[in-house]
Amino acid sequence: MPNTPPPRLATYFHVHLVSDSTGETLNAMARAVCARFENVLPIEHIYALVRSQRQLDRALDDIEEAPGIVLHTIVDEKLRDALEEGCRKLDMPCLPALDPLVSAMQRYLGAATTSRVGAHLRLDNDYFNRMDALNYAIGHDDGQGGQDLDQADVVLLGVSRTSKTPTCIYLAHRGVRAANVPLVPGQSLPEKLFKLQKALIVGLLISPDRLIQIRRNRLLSLNETRESSYIDQDAVREEVINARRLYERNNWPTIDVTRRSVEETAAAVLNLLSRGHGQVEMLG
Repeated sequence: MPNTPPPRLATYFHVHLVSDSTGETLNAMARAVCARFENVLPIEHIYALVRSQRQLDRALDDIEEAPGIVLHTIVDEKLRDALEEGCRKLDMPCLPALDPLVSAMQRYLGAATTSRVGAHLRLDNDYFNRMDALNYAIGHDDGQGGQDLDQADVVLLGVSRTSKTPTCIYLAHRGVRAANVPLVPGQSLPEKLFKLQKALIVGLLISPDRLIQIRRNRLLSLNETRESSYIDQDAVREEVINARRLYERNNWPTIDVTRRSVEETAAAVLNLLSRGHGQVEMLG
């Protein structure tokens, strides 16, 4: 037998994320980039709401103790210069994460940028629309608020453990009012569901094998070891087949979530909305 090389060990490195706001944008960008590399695991150091020289000095002290890449979204010019100069002295790479995109947009639009910190988090109509959508998603989770479904932009249907709830919460953060209704064997769906005029109704599909695996993991997390129809192969297969037939009878669009993350499922819903299957203005 040929000698097989030993598995490559993961490479750990420090990444310092310096933001004058909440740091969510920077954190998401860093994780998206790191996900492109195999066997590379970042050790994240997050410095949020850095708006004074004293706060920046603390961050630089930590950076010196744990050398690594520095990413920032600092808007204030003096703080930016101080951070970049501090990193130069420490011989650390320091990258302004949003600058390439901002510069490209600036050239295209021919418009100046704002220097206001946290401008994307202002309390405008978009913010309150998101909060309203979030409240709606929570109040209409798992079949709750059935008499109120006509206020939804999207209604997700699916058997248990098809990520209906987290998908609705994700959609709410985009300003989409999303409700979800579970398909439970032996239980009828709300009559109002079949009379909705404006809401986009989407059926979630999943392979029986994957569904059983997810449900088994769920039961294990609850220390539940009894066998039941919840994870019985024939019963689960029948659940999935009945769900598919329901969607086909009503001509509802479907999304297969077997190999999709919550973010990918939500993106597929947003694509359906943008193609005119629903009437809602999505927020960026």
